[in-house]
Amino acid sequence: MRKILHVDLDAFFCSVEELLDPSLRGLAFATGGTADGRGVVTSCSYAARLKGVHSAMPMAQALRQCPGLRTVRGHYGLYAEYSAKVMEIFEQITPLVEPISIDEAFLDVTDLPQPVKEIAVEIQMRVKREVGLPCSIGAASNKLVAKIATNIGKAGHDQPTPPMAVKVVPPGTEKAFLAPLPIREMWGIGPKSAQHLQAQGINTLADIQKMDEPSLQRVAGNFAATLLRRSLGVDERPVGDDDGVKSVSNELTFFDHIEDHEELLSVVRALALKVARRLRKRGLNGRTVRVKLRWADYATITRQQTLGQPTNHDSVIFENARDLVLGNWKQGMKVRLVGVGVSNLTSDLQQLSLFDHDFERERELLKAIDDLQERFGADIIRKGPKQK
Repeated sequence: MRKILHVDLDAFFCSVEELLDPSLRGLAFATGGTADGRGVVTSCSYAARLKGVHSAMPMAQALRQCPGLRTVRGHYGLYAEYSAKVMEIFEQITPLVEPISIDEAFLDVTDLPQPVKEIAVEIQMRVKREVGLPCSIGAASNKLVAKIATNIGKAGHDQPTPPMAVKVVPPGTEKAFLAPLPIREMWGIGPKSAQHLQAQGINTLADIQKMDEPSLQRVAGNFAATLLRRSLGVDERPVGDDDGVKSVSNELTFFDHIEDHEELLSVVRALALKVARRLRKRGLNGRTVRVKLRWADYATITRQQTLGQPTNHDSVIFENARDLVLGNWKQGMKVRLVGVGVSNLTSDLQQLSLFDHDFERERELLKAIDDLQERFGADIIRKGPKQK
């Protein structure tokens, strides 16, 4: 089952402005217009939202709605820089990142072992800690429901501070989650479409779920089939695109630091095997193996080494990752995070000698293991470590 996140930076422009000028925190202010009422609101603080101000509102109306509203000239060039910092964090977590605006992105974290809520909270904390920005996250089995989950998680927030919400929709509950929601929550239903549907007695997504396609088609035309699937929470669209992927990596954060040699190498092995399997699944090889280590004080290092030829073999990736880790870690050093990645990618074309029978045998074995895991799950069979 897929694990998809939708991450939305809370009041992004205003959150950046608060970083630049901390005196704005807690105040009702807006960007995008002028103090004499010209222009429109591009973003507003949560304190301003409590007084009825919202994005796209004419600034003159916003000033009437919220006397004393402070207007701030936006630093639009800096917004792009902060967005890039956040997206870089996402790409360190998964190569499957799909930005949909300067302050929103989808992430496919299916290959990460932690529960999806744990992943979401860790991302939220990293963005806050490393960039200083708050964000809210929706998690579900697909993009459509994850996006709506973010909206619902933030709905009803009535504090002058950002919501930093996390809303998880467990697999199998998509239909029930969507059912009571008003039809305006659904992608593709704008104000005019909503008015038309409401005139036909269709007010919630449950009303759509109960209809058959021919009946809905009389109301919604050619959009009926898509609308019915969406109301049921069905969305098979992938996140991003494998074309242009520059690296494949996995990392694991520990709530309790680890400092044991065997435990650390066990984690490195598990991460290396997962990266190798993802490479094979995508038909890719990589020439550079990289590890990431974060110590107890949050200091972080990355180390990498380039191989003589590209690989997607478990043993090669693990052995290189192990050497990099042991070259930078000593017994007793407390580790908070471990990451293993492979970059400098090429297509999966073997460039080994015809006489390299060991690698050919391993390639066939790994293919068989991958096939079994694809059919029966990752725990059905595992390749053991080499005996020394």
